[in-house]
Amino acid sequence: MSDVTVWSLWLPIVVSGVAVFVASFLAWMVLPHHRSDWSRLPDEIGFTESIRSQSIPADQYMFPHAASSDDWKSEEFKQRWKEGPTGTLTIMGGTANMGLNMLWTFLFYLVTAFFVAYIASIAFTRGAGFLDVFQITGATAILGHCFGGIPNAIWFHRKLRAVINDTLDGIVYGIITGLIFAWLWPAASEAAL
Repeated sequence: MSDVTVWSLWLPIVVSGVAVFVASFLAWMVLPHHRSDWSRLPDEIGFTESIRSQSIPADQYMFPHAASSDDWKSEEFKQRWKEGPTGTLTIMGGTANMGLNMLWTFLFYLVTAFFVAYIASIAFTRGAGFLDVFQITGATAILGHCFGGIPNAIWFHRKLRAVINDTLDGIVYGIITGLIFAWLWPAASEAAL
């Protein structure tokens, strides 16, 4: 049984959360690889004016939309699907609250690090080897940062390039997390908290 509790790993949780937040900022705001993840609409102004004129509330939309399995089976829906266009649309409403979005993102990174710590606290005792801790915590963090969004990417047709970029970012975040946990792992001589 491990002599390490998840709470005794508060420092690697916080440090990795901060480090991944900074890495995420650099990935999205400094490095160029995400710049082509999104495309401009051919008539962006006309499109946004059309949405504004319809007073569409903030929500997620799919078109054509089927509210039930009976709708999916209807000839009208099948025809609209066949004729196209098909797609999804997210209306955010108002202006983006960057501060709040950054806070939620940071909290996500902390929660991910917490679960990495939870798994590591079960797997290892004090004084575990750097490479062992790195392998498990890094792989666990990669799972947390990379793969949860892939089913949505498949179903909602995200660009392959964007999915690859997100996956590469997640691998980097996982490596950062693994290195920090391995570096800050409690030594065998430390008293249990």
